[in-house]
Amino acid sequence: MTPPRVLVVGVGNVLHGDDGFGVEVVKRLGERRLPAGVTLAETGIGGIHLVHELMAGYDALVVVDAVDRNREPGTVMVIDAEVIDVGELPVDERHGLLADMHLATPERALMVAKAAGVLPERTIIVGCQPEQIDTLGIGLTAPVTEAVDRAAAEIERCVLELGTITRAEVITDAEVEVEGIERCVLEPGSADRPLP
Repeated sequence: MTPPRVLVVGVGNVLHGDDGFGVEVVKRLGERRLPAGVTLAETGIGGIHLVHELMAGYDALVVVDAVDRNREPGTVMVIDAEVIDVGELPVDERHGLLADMHLATPERALMVAKAAGVLPERTIIVGCQPEQIDTLGIGLTAPVTEAVDRAAAEIERCVLELGTITRAEVITDAEVEVEGIERCVLEPGSADRPLP
């Protein structure tokens, strides 16, 4: 059986402190032995680069990023992403969401990927609550640095599961507590919510 093709993408700006979390996690994963079929990439802050990577064709996508959800700094979250179908939006709303793909958020890049037909059905975001992203500076804060290994281990676990279970099973299985990892669902246009 051919292993599923999983793209793990680190996004963020390494010049803005904790915003470089995704890039650092992908670097750490590059030092580990990952299952066959897993591709690591770093797209920085250029959302269009994420869409280009997805054009190679993948079964699942893991986006790694600093995610501000008003949690304690260093909190790692696994978010099951629900991506807006821009084809269902009025034209003026589509333009407002997708006008600038070079500086786009990962959410906007995922919308473009879905519209282009290259977004895998299984898409999750592994995020970390940042402490500092608003000022220039290279390097992660202490709580976010501590979260890098936890996030990398969680991504390894997710990668092993992504090819073998459905979205419903992920939500059901989320009842099993994993220390230091919060599971959420991110629905279009709404805040994430903890899973039961």
